[in-house]
Amino acid sequence: MTRPLEGKVAVVTGASSGLGRRFAHVLSDAGAAVALMARRTDRLAAEVSAIEAKGGRAVAIPLDVADAQAIGPALDEAQAALGPISILINNAGVGGEGMALDISVEAFDQTFDVNVRGVFFAAREAVRRMIDSGVAAAGEARIVNIASIAAFTVLPGLSAYCGSKASVAMLTKALAREWARPQIAVNAICPGYIETEINADWLAGEGGQKQIRGFPRRRLMDENALDEALLMLAGASGRFITGTLVTIDDGQSL
Repeated sequence: MTRPLEGKVAVVTGASSGLGRRFAHVLSDAGAAVALMARRTDRLAAEVSAIEAKGGRAVAIPLDVADAQAIGPALDEAQAALGPISILINNAGVGGEGMALDISVEAFDQTFDVNVRGVFFAAREAVRRMIDSGVAAAGEARIVNIASIAAFTVLPGLSAYCGSKASVAMLTKALAREWARPQIAVNAICPGYIETEINADWLAGEGGQKQIRGFPRRRLMDENALDEALLMLAGASGRFITGTLVTIDDGQSL
């Protein structure tokens, strides 16, 4: 089996479920040692065991990305356990549900704390370490932010979420420009709807089913829909790709 990420060390935030869990396994299967980070450490431990059972290397590290001061120490712990970080998957996110007239200040702030501040400070702390370790100079530093079609398509009832993902898209471009000379590749994947824990209840209900019928292909994407793009941006193929937003949505935003 081809293992294009053999010898690399990847960090995945929000790795306890959903897309983050999937990304951790995909990166491990491609040969990377993986640091799984999230708030729910019991789930992380189970995923680490599953990766190790397949012969991979992994470590579980508790992290709430909304706590900017905790990000650096978590990355140091990952490096101490696995080696210099070369890949960061900024996946942690929250839904930010609520009509603009109804959403609380606390819920709005949480959406931006996790979806935007968490992405920015995780990227910054990872890049500091990538530069110090020489990973950047070797052309192997990769930041992959998980945005959404909500970055450029209005999703009704999700104004805070849409605003946060639009911020992630522009941060991706801005950081890619700022870190071009140090050879840091910064890109984002903008997925359409894939059923995960965060949206399962909505998609199973009448409103969600109506939304799915409104998609051009009247379906959700499979959980493996992002695998190839993730590996491209995280690996050698991503060396000459930076500041790019890769939309994978099965035409849902058309």
